[in-house]
Amino acid sequence: MNWVIMVLVTFFAGMGAGLGTGFAGMSAAAVISPMLITFLHMDPYMAVGIALSSDVLASAVSAYTYGKNKNLDIKNGIIMMCSVLVFTIIGSFIASLVPSKTMGGFSTVMTFLLGVKFIVRPVMTTKESMQAVSAKKRAIQSVICGMLIGFICGFVGAGGGMMMLLILTSVLGYELKTAVGTSVFIMTFTALTGAVSHFAIGGAPDWTVWILCVVFTFIWARIAAVFANKAEPKTLNRATGAVLVILGAAIMVFS
Repeated sequence: MNWVIMVLVTFFAGMGAGLGTGFAGMSAAAVISPMLITFLHMDPYMAVGIALSSDVLASAVSAYTYGKNKNLDIKNGIIMMCSVLVFTIIGSFIASLVPSKTMGGFSTVMTFLLGVKFIVRPVMTTKESMQAVSAKKRAIQSVICGMLIGFICGFVGAGGGMMMLLILTSVLGYELKTAVGTSVFIMTFTALTGAVSHFAIGGAPDWTVWILCVVFTFIWARIAAVFANKAEPKTLNRATGAVLVILGAAIMVFS
């Protein structure tokens, strides 16, 4: 494998994935996988495993940054995470019983449209209005929405980060920073679960590609998360929207 091409591909894949994770809680798999498959001709199953493992540290450092700035709802995040994990398994099982389903572009299209949504209709919810919702109601909403997100992700096989961001902002009424912080918190554990299972089944990855993807994604996720937590709500909405639109369009072109 040409070293220059490998470094360039992993750098841009990590940059796109890191920016998507830090700004919008997007799964690194949506960016890294198609780039590794297209440009490095990597086995799709292994590419997803590398992407998921890159997502673990990127989501963790993003969650830490958002939490440090008090933009993370850990209590309801844990509730939603449990529902997501359980119903992802259920969705995967049901999907295995369905004969030919074609929904491969779901995550990509959703990324692009969600980006447009943040630019055209920014999320301007405040923390005060968030806290007006009772703890019991928020917990029930988290369980139900986690079930929906998990089932769709398990059935379709993609779109977890985008589904969480959309539901946290549009359905649960989270302000954008807290929505992204909570999303990356959940993604840390879901990505870890997925990465471990991929490597357990498919074997060890190409360690050089793996290290480069993990490092580049981590660096750019940290940069994006720091910027996002300092930005004004309207600026963050536009920056998040722009990142999602560009990534969505790029994935459509290269995948």
